Amino acid sequence: MVRNFKYRLYPTPKQKVLLNQTLTTCRYLYNSALYHRITEYKTNKHSVTYNDQANYLSSHKNEYNVKVHSQVLQSTLKRLDTSFKNFFRRVKEKKGKAGFPRFRSDNRYHSFCYPQSGFELSNSGNRITLSKIGTVRLVYSRPIKGIIKTCTIIRDVDQWYVVLCCETPDTPFVQSDKPSVGIDLGITTLASLSNGVEYDNPRHLKKAEEKLHRVQRIFSKRTKGSENRYKQKVVVARQHRKIRNQRDDFLHKLSNELVTTYGTIAFEDLTIRNMLKNHKLAKHISDCSWNKLVQYTTYKAESAGVTVGLVNPRDTSQICSNCGKIVKKTLKDRVHSCSCGVVLDRDYNASVNILNRWKKTTVGHTGSNACGDVTSTLALLG
Repeated sequence: MVRNFKYRLYPTPKQKVLLNQTLTTCRYLYNSALYHRITEYKTNKHSVTYNDQANYLSSHKNEYNVKVHSQVLQSTLKRLDTSFKNFFRRVKEKKGKAGFPRFRSDNRYHSFCYPQSGFELSNSGNRITLSKIGTVRLVYSRPIKGIIKTCTIIRDVDQWYVVLCCETPDTPFVQSDKPSVGIDLGITTLASLSNGVEYDNPRHLKKAEEKLHRVQRIFSKRTKGSENRYKQKVVVARQHRKIRNQRDDFLHKLSNELVTTYGTIAFEDLTIRNMLKNHKLAKHISDCSWNKLVQYTTYKAESAGVTVGLVNPRDTSQICSNCGKIVKKTLKDRVHSCSCGVVLDRDYNASVNILNRWKKTTVGHTGSNACGDVTSTLALLG
């Protein structure tokens, strides 16, 4: 099992200069290697490989490349090679635009990696030594587990982070005996569970929109290329980062609560890319980050003995969870009312359908501990 541990770095002013220089060198190398691949294919119809460029780099380093650890440079070339492999894979799959690798500006290149060596974490954990940069202070917020394989340095606006990728021993999966639950994801209610529990949408972006609009308005009035425009650009980026961190913090806490409470969690397998084509809801859907919630819950569940499943979302909001009859509803209809006499909240009805659909697709699932019994819920409601 592979796990990532992220820590905040506090480099000195001199180390910040070296970190930025390393990023710039890697970005120039990435762009140069991309240009080399393009021109070589156009002129000679020859596809340049990673090995070709790595061998050339080892014997033709310029004065900037010498100041960067050799494996960091190799990792940059490997990064470009991965971009091309992903491009050809998407061309083969024929799913939308393939997305040819692009040249990277300073705003689109924020990390570099030590893939094997060139870094060392101190015994106390509050220092990390990076080759060609020095010993940088970090906040050792949680202990490392496993063997460190790679070290990635990330620049986030004006902050620096290190991500240590560790290989941990696989532990046998022991299914939790906690109850099962189906979850319907929405906008007004972020998550509606099949046991009646609801989690409201915190709407981090909407709450910060007024301040975000104000700093963006100031940025738009600054003269292009001026120092004041650059400073205001950092202010805008900080505001976006604050919103992102608030959202991630909420989703981490919610996913942790779900994993510690339930043994089986069923979500809808939503195609969010298509849902974002609705321009009236796109901003609100993006702010919810449904896919990120599913991802966080899934990776936390791996080490907790919890099963996370995805079911077909077709008609989960239309089918009656009691009799199975389809009751047509629009997005404005927030109450499910069926001729069988069942009247439920639309999202709760969908969450019960999600859990029932997961039971049907799971062989040998008895559902004796499921949190989604409509009959018992109706009895409690009177």
